Amino acid sequence: MRERHAVAIIGSGLIGAKRAQAVGDCRVRVCCDTVLERAEKLAARFPGAEASTDWRTTATHDEVDIVIVATTHDQLAVVAETAAAAEKHVLLEKPGARRASELDAVLREAQRTGVSVRVGFNHRYHRALQEARRIFLSGALGEMMFVRGRYGHGGRVGYEREWRTDPAASGGGELLDQGVHLIDLARWFLGDFERVQGHIGTYFWNIPVEDNAFLILTTLAGKAAFLHATWTEWKNLFSLEICGRQGKLEISGLGGSYGVERLAFYRMSSQMGPPETTIWEYPMADNSWDTEFADFLEDIRLRRDPVPGLQDAQAALRVIEKVYAEASR
Repeated sequence: MRERHAVAIIGSGLIGAKRAQAVGDCRVRVCCDTVLERAEKLAARFPGAEASTDWRTTATHDEVDIVIVATTHDQLAVVAETAAAAEKHVLLEKPGARRASELDAVLREAQRTGVSVRVGFNHRYHRALQEARRIFLSGALGEMMFVRGRYGHGGRVGYEREWRTDPAASGGGELLDQGVHLIDLARWFLGDFERVQGHIGTYFWNIPVEDNAFLILTTLAGKAAFLHATWTEWKNLFSLEICGRQGKLEISGLGGSYGVERLAFYRMSSQMGPPETTIWEYPMADNSWDTEFADFLEDIRLRRDPVPGLQDAQAALRVIEKVYAEASR
């Protein structure tokens, strides 16, 4: 029989609540937040769960063996390091930290104690992306050429006053927020990027961080990713195209306000011309959070290295750091 784990949620906002709802048959033992009312509201959903405002006590709780960290970006790494040092497995919300170096201490503690630390790039677990990955691994696309991705939303009234627009708390703007997902997905299909070119701009929101980011990333073999992340997309958008010499995959939508999740597979014929086309649509509720957490439990059970893990997060963050460094010159 599978062990029933006890979970602590640190950061009881929107994402923390999504994470808490996705723990399956695990027991939510503690919900923690800087705002007690928010922690109490989330804890009330789970019989026997307690609420707390003390993240250190929560991260080292004797009755907890998994800690989910869904705080503001400035707290992600320090909370994860504390939990890993206390021999807790950690699911760390993306981007994992503000800078790659902040994750070095987390990695050291995880290696020392032998715990699993997974970084929550849940987009890899959307149904369309899981099927796209299967097709990619089958070799049906042939040699890869490039990835083209766009991701964005338009914010909301008062967005300029939220923590994501505060450089100290967030570490950056839209590139770090949604752009990190695009970078992670592009790496998933193309591999590591040798050359990074980018431009960031603040076009609409009166904020000290970027609301748009444009990237061209190139692998050592010359494969390219063209990415655009934006907080000025007035109709929420997700689009990812994965292009090989023999076919193309096109993923659009993430459900909800992003539209129905859809995958199209265009297989080039030997005569070229119109491709053979297969389309999958996934109009059901998003289950990426649940599937990701179930995979994390398998990481723990099998004692395998989580993928995506800390080093994946660091690779994506280093891309972002290069863009920010160039912009500051």
